Amino acid sequence: MQSRIAPILIRWYERHGRRLPWRETRDPYRIWLSEVILQQTRVQQGWSYYEQFTTHYPTIQSLAAASEDEVLKLWQGLGYYSRARNLHAAARQVVEHFDGRFPDTYEAIRSLRGVGDYTAAAIASMAYDLPHAVVDGNVYRVLARLFDIETPIDSTEGRKGFATLAEELLDKAHPATYNQAIMDFGAVQCTPQHPDCTACPLADCCLAHSAGTVLQRPIKQGHTKVRDRYFNYLHLTDGHATLLHRRTAGDIWQGLYEFPLIETPSEVDFITLSRTEAFTQLLGGQPFQLTASQRMPQHLLSHQRLHATFHRVQVEALPHHSDLIAIPTERLDDYAVSRLTDRYLAHE
Repeated sequence: MQSRIAPILIRWYERHGRRLPWRETRDPYRIWLSEVILQQTRVQQGWSYYEQFTTHYPTIQSLAAASEDEVLKLWQGLGYYSRARNLHAAARQVVEHFDGRFPDTYEAIRSLRGVGDYTAAAIASMAYDLPHAVVDGNVYRVLARLFDIETPIDSTEGRKGFATLAEELLDKAHPATYNQAIMDFGAVQCTPQHPDCTACPLADCCLAHSAGTVLQRPIKQGHTKVRDRYFNYLHLTDGHATLLHRRTAGDIWQGLYEFPLIETPSEVDFITLSRTEAFTQLLGGQPFQLTASQRMPQHLLSHQRLHATFHRVQVEALPHHSDLIAIPTERLDDYAVSRLTDRYLAHE
């Protein structure tokens, strides 16, 4: 059975594989860039970001020379901003430690900031034809169904077992083609909810298909508990300028800008908020006028559910605080903000 899988997948890929720009190159920089962008991002959305990044930063040296603010601004809207910070840091790593040449071994690629086993295998195989199997969500699903595997994919045993199986199935003579084939097969044919089993070229050797367990594979362990957080943003303006705060390490959206934030244990109205010590310290006791409040739809992150309200507040003079910067209102678009703040500004 195992010996049949690779040839079937490659034949399927030759007929049905998606034609994507990062598959038309052997440039490891562009392959790496696409892999980072496509983590947690659909191909349709990631494609435009890939084109923007390759236009702004055609080489890894140009990316390394950019400021973090510039990179985060170009990344805005993709979410999971640690990817952008790692991308930028790894580019500088290549320039500083590899003389500006993208590393050409699995181990050296794996040493780059933010590069894990999957990304290193993808770059090594697609750029250099090195025999390393990729294991992403699509591959987990295809293998779990083909072999009707009950071991959870997010367990230590599961991760090791699937990695070993993926290596055993890899066509070592054509690793780039095989890796792209099995990932595309999971994305297009063996999809999570509506796999087309009737037209599947692997149906006759798929154990889950025979057992009727296709939609129960792969198996995951328990889900992480989602935490609720309550954000109250103060869009302070004196008619000409507004205040921004840059988020620091240790929490979501590191390095992005936002309006002054007061986080509360539960949802509060503006009157209650205005009586808090944090509000008084921010405004310094000066008069203010609430001109608008906008409650946003729940904003879901991987393990957090954000309940946010933006309050636009008119003041005579913007307060001075060391962790806040005053900027002309018309320059707000120059700063990288979270998708939540971007959605608020779009309706402002």
